[in-house]
Amino acid sequence: VDYTEKLYAAGRIPGGYKKREGRPADHETLTARVIDRPLRPCFPEGFLHETVIQCTVVSYELGFSPAQLAIMGASVALMSSDIPFEGPVCALKIGMNDQGDFLIDPPEDQTTDLDLMIAAKPDAVLMVEAGANFLSEDKMLEAIAYAQEQMKPIFEVQMQIAEEIGKEKMSFTASSFDEQVMARVKDIALPKIQAAFQVKQKMERYKQLAAAQEEIIGAVLTEEEDADTLTGKIKECLEEIKYDVMRRQILHEKSRIDGRKTDEIRPIACEIGTLARTHGSSLFTRGETQALASVTLGAPADRLRFETLYNKDYHEPFMLHYNFPPFSVGEARMPRSTGRREIGHGTLAKKALERVMPSVDEFGYTVRLVSEILESNGSSSMATVCSGTMALLHAGVPISEPIAGIAMGLVKEGETYTVLSDILGDEDHLGDMDFKVCGGKDGITALQMDIKIGGLSHEILKEALTQAKKGRLHILDKMAEAITEKNDVSDLAPQIFKVVIKKEKVRDLIGPGGKNVKNIIAETDCLLDIEDSGVVSITAPNTTAAEAAKTMIRLLTTDPEIGTVYLGRVTKVVDFGCFVEIMPGTEGLVHISQLEEGRVAKVTDVVNENDEIMVKLIDIDRQGRLKLSRKDALNEKPSK
Repeated sequence: VDYTEKLYAAGRIPGGYKKREGRPADHETLTARVIDRPLRPCFPEGFLHETVIQCTVVSYELGFSPAQLAIMGASVALMSSDIPFEGPVCALKIGMNDQGDFLIDPPEDQTTDLDLMIAAKPDAVLMVEAGANFLSEDKMLEAIAYAQEQMKPIFEVQMQIAEEIGKEKMSFTASSFDEQVMARVKDIALPKIQAAFQVKQKMERYKQLAAAQEEIIGAVLTEEEDADTLTGKIKECLEEIKYDVMRRQILHEKSRIDGRKTDEIRPIACEIGTLARTHGSSLFTRGETQALASVTLGAPADRLRFETLYNKDYHEPFMLHYNFPPFSVGEARMPRSTGRREIGHGTLAKKALERVMPSVDEFGYTVRLVSEILESNGSSSMATVCSGTMALLHAGVPISEPIAGIAMGLVKEGETYTVLSDILGDEDHLGDMDFKVCGGKDGITALQMDIKIGGLSHEILKEALTQAKKGRLHILDKMAEAITEKNDVSDLAPQIFKVVIKKEKVRDLIGPGGKNVKNIIAETDCLLDIEDSGVVSITAPNTTAAEAAKTMIRLLTTDPEIGTVYLGRVTKVVDFGCFVEIMPGTEGLVHISQLEEGRVAKVTDVVNENDEIMVKLIDIDRQGRLKLSRKDALNEKPSK
């Protein structure tokens, strides 16, 4: 699936030099994944024809997400084509107001306690993607049921379109394994694969499975047969046997590969402060999955800036980046650019955590959280949520409460099914569902569900959510053992201070061509972020530098006050006195009679150009000219 947003759809010309759309932005990649996930289970098993679905936004109604329309457009196209497709599929975006009432397709700029994208067939749920403000499991189920009810008219429209203009479906017979080869392989392979699935350690299990495969191929092959063709058929049979062995073991023996109960969580180890130089860090290990999280605190100017159809220039103060290097799954290959999976997993973890992040007013830093997956055997995105929570707390970010995540699985044959907590990679690969649930003690903050079968019933969803809550609370308790006290912001992080000036003084602070701001940055080594409202954020390496920047800001933006003493610089000497600059661009006259007590014969007997002297503002005339006195200031201290 490819999803592209054309900026002409919103009446805009792309930025940059080329003035045309380039590589997909992250939000386009995420939308492509959202379209892909509910459609994929609707293709018949064994359908191997390469199929491309191209969704292009060519006209955009400002403020409303095109994603659910793209899913339904793809469904209509597939229903009307000759491709075998078990649709129709409908998608809706659901929000919720303060009264707990559900909203269909709320505007993108409307913040609600629920942001739910759901896709379903008439009789089952196919995909769920949600962010929520600590929504209870019951309320989430209610929202899903509400969405399914509202989809009914759209299913009818799609069926009508397919009936009127749909092509005859192509004849298709799924390829299957060779029964004769299976008969030769099964007796030899079954005990070896069963023995391998008793090995709890992932890489040892894979090693034993690989050795068993080589041994079985050697035992089955004869010299008279085409080795390449038969080897391929043997491997197909072995995959089918592995699929049956694992699923039978779970469904009928209630035994998992690593010996756990269906609702049991793998052993957990947590630590914070793993990295010495970063602003915050943590290491979270659950079974054979390990995530190293690092937090960097930056200035407001470090915020992520990007452009979408809805926002011409959007500033994001919280970033979460997820990296999945090949060595984490025992692969030897060069890492490439960030893939669709990494973008999707990172965004899910960000969605889970952003509900507990402090506001910009409360915490002025830009926060970048990076998760490095060091080892992976299931649930690395959920490990990212857990390690991310601990790293944020270690960095002194005042999140409202800890968040944990857990991945749930499913094995279903007919009406018999088993829901699994904290799934392994093999249970994800050979199972029927990957259902990720994130939240705190009181509710859900993010949800993502993908399935491989034709859909899920309301009863299975309820059981999965209930079981996920039990697991989530267990993980939160384990995390709490590592988070023993509240941390302050690291001394290694930059310090941020805020100054509020009058709106009309913003121009004075900036200066012509940014001259004043550049001067402050050069002299104090501080960064300034100036808002039109008059809020100035100072990012400083230390308190001394911040105080120097504050003083310079005040001098540029404060109106002179009569009776205030200033430390000024003599800019010009004349016969009748001298001119003294008391603020950048603001100067006044010290008359010769105001230089010192008694008669002064010559101004240069007391002061010269570029001297720094104490002066007191004694009057401002009708023309706004400042009258200063050195003699009145001699016994007074300068104002700060």
